[in-house]
Amino acid sequence: MSMQNKFILGLIVNPISGMGGSVGLKGTDGKDILKKAIELGAKPNALNRTKELLKELTSIKSKLKFITCPGNMGELVLKEMEFDYETINHSLYENVKAIFDTTANHTKVAARIMKEIKDMRLILFVGGDGTARDIVSAVNKNKPCLGIPSGVKIYSSVFSINPKSASSIIMQFLWEEAALKESEVLDIDEEEYRNGNLVSKLYGYLLTPFNPDFSQLSKMGTPYSDLNNQERIAKRIIEELEDDVYYLIGPGTTTKAITNKLKQDKTVLGVDLLLNKQIGAYDLNEQQILSYIEGNKTKIIVSLIGRQGFLFGRGNLQFTPRILKKVGAINIIIISTKFKLQNIPNQILRLDTRDPKMDEEMKGLYKIITDYDEIRICRVE
Repeated sequence: MSMQNKFILGLIVNPISGMGGSVGLKGTDGKDILKKAIELGAKPNALNRTKELLKELTSIKSKLKFITCPGNMGELVLKEMEFDYETINHSLYENVKAIFDTTANHTKVAARIMKEIKDMRLILFVGGDGTARDIVSAVNKNKPCLGIPSGVKIYSSVFSINPKSASSIIMQFLWEEAALKESEVLDIDEEEYRNGNLVSKLYGYLLTPFNPDFSQLSKMGTPYSDLNNQERIAKRIIEELEDDVYYLIGPGTTTKAITNKLKQDKTVLGVDLLLNKQIGAYDLNEQQILSYIEGNKTKIIVSLIGRQGFLFGRGNLQFTPRILKKVGAINIIIISTKFKLQNIPNQILRLDTRDPKMDEEMKGLYKIITDYDEIRICRVE
């Protein structure tokens, strides 16, 4: 197939996105936080997410040509997966030797160059909300874009649900079966986030190909009207707490209602350990969780992400596949206010643990506690 008959796609990979998740840092914005994440043993994951996407696009490989960034920002993974590609030429990339050398400016420069390429059909970017902010500042609504989720903070609606769903959206768009829509770019102040405050801001809109089955909705906050519902859920959970069982309490105001009722402090955006109705450890990362639960009966209490319906993979990456496997699906307690559940399309819940095998293993029907005397059965996909 000639060059003229190929679809031209842009690919920008933020290779450090998501590294702060499992180590409990809630993001990797800034060199100091990245350094701390590395010291805590964080591992890069964005390239694996990109490989997942490219694997799903293998069937149309001959019809695609990518314009991408040098090295770990796209070139290496496209070369490994044997896709047709060209790298952009800019002096900014000459000193990038490792994934830790990349900055927001590298993303912005690449996006500006790709925006001006006449035949560019779609710019793909692998990252989180911080990456989406860089893209919208460079592209705005001048060229269609699609995010492949790899970060810790993924509250914007510019993302697909996961890499596999991204491939479906891409193919539908290229064959003119998916329309474009204006999607929100939201981001959270990471410093405030680490201090337990959820301060979000709208940074703009990107034009994204959309399919309700494969596209992520933006996160919805909890309304004040849910407070009484949260308290009733908390009352039920407390009555059912077992002695000498380690409870890992996930992030969110719905789970915090439990510790409020017990008159215990809790980190709103972290994972805390509850034992015999007392918080014994705060804001745990993966390694700390593993050290606490080794040899002990353990359960996880987790709430849903508003409107998105994610159980794991959005804002709670401390619950890694390793931990989820150790605890077991049978020991996961899911809670949600009725308002939150009603606003999730078809009440279908989602997983994005960053391990496709784990996502597959955990699919099925789950009990959701929605009030003191009410439960719902929902499908997790």
